Amino acid sequence: MSSIKVPPLGESIVEATVSRWLKKEGDVVAVGDSLVELETDKIIVEVPALEAGTLTSRAKGEGDVVAVGDALGEIAAGAAGASP
Repeated sequence: MSSIKVPPLGESIVEATVSRWLKKEGDVVAVGDSLVELETDKIIVEVPALEAGTLTSRAKGEGDVVAVGDALGEIAAGAAGASP
């Protein structure tokens, strides 16, 4: 499992609001797929998947305020249905 974390958002920006999830729990994701949108008073950032796998949990919901480094959810490595 790997954690989906809030990335650095820019100089002097330390928190954001979860605007919307672009994937739901159980969705298979590829590296680079956008998972969630974070919104600050200046920017909207799409957080990408850093590894391929299945989105197994969403720790934060839409409207939640999150800080840089906070866990947003988890991805189980490997695509669902893939051969070992």
